[in-house]
Amino acid sequence: MQLLSLLLYLIWGFNFVIMKLGNGLFPPVLFAAFRFLIGSGALFLIIFYKRISFPKKKHFKWYLVCGLLQTTYFNIAIQVSLNSISAGLTSVLTYSMPLFLSIMAHYWIPGDKLTPRKTAGIAIGIIGLILAMNIHLSGSPWMLLLALSSAITWAMSNLIIKQKLQDSDKVQFTTWQMTFGTLGLFIYSLLFEHGASQWNLEAVGYLLFSGLLASALAFVLWTYILSKIEASRASVTLLTVPVIGVISGWLFLHEELRATTLAGIAFVLLGICIVNIKGKSRKMPSI
Repeated sequence: MQLLSLLLYLIWGFNFVIMKLGNGLFPPVLFAAFRFLIGSGALFLIIFYKRISFPKKKHFKWYLVCGLLQTTYFNIAIQVSLNSISAGLTSVLTYSMPLFLSIMAHYWIPGDKLTPRKTAGIAIGIIGLILAMNIHLSGSPWMLLLALSSAITWAMSNLIIKQKLQDSDKVQFTTWQMTFGTLGLFIYSLLFEHGASQWNLEAVGYLLFSGLLASALAFVLWTYILSKIEASRASVTLLTVPVIGVISGWLFLHEELRATTLAGIAFVLLGICIVNIKGKSRKMPSI
């Protein structure tokens, strides 16, 4: 399980670099739409090859809801808010999701209570993100709320996965929610975005990485991980994703890496350890 988690965080973290490069070649929401189109297309091929059945009626509506929350609204909220506030602040607000999911899980998922230890760990992790991203509170309050709402809708989708879709096929769920979400992204881009796309080998490479690895593979991995361990523990480890994004930006885009960034990374890791330290005594599923 730990190896799967590490693979997921590395893919999503490095994808910050890919998205930054890709957004220079496409309108941002359109890039996301193409990314998830490739991802869902690849997953449909797997469904066809493995002969995975059509979704059950009781699951289908939740696939639609999760697609609109997790893929359509989540990506639109991030891209629109980036027009007014910094990428670092957007990342911190988006990855405050573990706090909201832990609160939701406390009330609606039996056995996943928000203890003082978990609360402290999540708080320390988010403080670490603020340090790592070197953010400054600026920009429209409405854009701040929009970025924060991406975390809330992501948490809501994860709650639905834990509550309503534990018995669903993970590939089937990821495929259909991504398909519904992709349609929403294309509609938004068609109505509200302007600007030409620059098609070349680099653009294709960015889309293939984001589509096949950061979308198809990564979301199947995340759904699987979320189904196996407590929502609060699974989600708080996602705080490592923007940290890996910062390090990837330093390595591949030559972005500045400050001492406060390193201190923030230490806080993030400390927060994750605090949340998960007692979980070691539980028997974890093998890979």
